[in-house]
Amino acid sequence: MVNDPPSVARKFPVAQILLLHSVYGLRPAVHAAADRLRAAGHTVHTPDLFEGRTFDDVEEGMAYKEELGSDELLRRAVGAAAPLLGSGDALVYAGLSLGGSLAQNLALADEKALGLLLLHGTSDIREDAATSIPVQLHIAEPDPFEPEDWLNAWYLGMRRAGADVEIHRYRGAGHVYTDPGLPDYDAEAAEQTWAVALDFLAELDEQEG
Repeated sequence: MVNDPPSVARKFPVAQILLLHSVYGLRPAVHAAADRLRAAGHTVHTPDLFEGRTFDDVEEGMAYKEELGSDELLRRAVGAAAPLLGSGDALVYAGLSLGGSLAQNLALADEKALGLLLLHGTSDIREDAATSIPVQLHIAEPDPFEPEDWLNAWYLGMRRAGADVEIHRYRGAGHVYTDPGLPDYDAEAAEQTWAVALDFLAELDEQEG
């Protein structure tokens, strides 16, 4: 029997994560993020909701999102989650911007969800929503796509639903500041985000274990 070296040995099982991309599509930065999470021992799934389309311009990505429609995007996200739910393992839902909005909707509909990790985006919350999952949000300050009044209402709605919420703000960063290929990129904010997110996931592992 070969034991893991002390630097990588884990006491608890690691999370299975569904990571959903932004309106820019399944870009290299999404794969890099998934690889970073996998290096920590997590199983990460990165479905392509845009079927191969990627964008460098947010307006083009938004136009394609509108072309597909919200219902179709949610249907694709649900389809991506379905086989993972069938495995019986609890899922951590994660997403970038648009993907965060979809991840939130999926997590609030999954009674067995282990956690919700949101980067750059949120979604509205139904009045009758109920959940006890831990939620971590990473967001630029300010963020033109997530204005202060929206974020305040989102936070209160999540707390009202029963979620355990923490918000991390990054002053001066662009909207999708974790993508090195975009003008929004902020290296320091990105590194801090992933460090905090990995700690969050480690805490979820302990709870599940």
